[in-house]
Amino acid sequence: MRFDVVTLFPAIFDGYLTQSLLEKAIQRGLVDIQRHDLRDWAQDTPHRKVDDRPFGGGPGMLLQVDVTVRCVNAVDELSLTPARRILLTPQGKRFDQRMAEDLATSDRVMLLCGRYEGFDQRVTDILEPEEVSIGDFVLNGGEVAAMVIIDSVVRLLPGVLGDENSSVQDSFSRGNRLLEYPQYTRPREFQGHCVPDVLLGGDHGAIAAWREKQSRIRTEQRRSDLLDGRSDQND
Repeated sequence: MRFDVVTLFPAIFDGYLTQSLLEKAIQRGLVDIQRHDLRDWAQDTPHRKVDDRPFGGGPGMLLQVDVTVRCVNAVDELSLTPARRILLTPQGKRFDQRMAEDLATSDRVMLLCGRYEGFDQRVTDILEPEEVSIGDFVLNGGEVAAMVIIDSVVRLLPGVLGDENSSVQDSFSRGNRLLEYPQYTRPREFQGHCVPDVLLGGDHGAIAAWREKQSRIRTEQRRSDLLDGRSDQND
């Protein structure tokens, strides 16, 4: 799978791409992540200007439509596989596990990272990307949101996780509306807190039943909206 990230700040990804499972997935050729500096398509040299004031007044600057369209079209041509275009914006459809699973079936995804007051509206009108938000809050730019999407999608790709069942059992995975049950490892006791006896007995049926019960209790206590479907705005 290939990600193309369009950004004003490609260096933000330097540390992120060289750590943990993501680095291993890249090294093994399971995923290819390319960064593209939007300023490389600016025609205003030597300043490489990509933004300007909004017509009608207002605070901040907008990323210009001509520069963005040139960039996206050029990046599209770098591969024979058409890219699924995702524009990251607080106004977009909320990103969730179901969308991550959907994106994981794509061969190529292009992530457009906004900055300042966002993109000129004509970027959406012309390029027709999917507009996606990772939550009801505002970030300085789309780069962190892009990392969230990449992280959640890559771990779903075959071969990335050591145990393929790990992603299946995660909270929210494949329509699962229950939060994950509590988990424990050594030591068996610490500061008076002990591992539940049922997990130590070797009765897999009893363990499964306990985990199911704990998942439901935890969901009722922390995210009761999941049980009645109120959290799923994408249905």
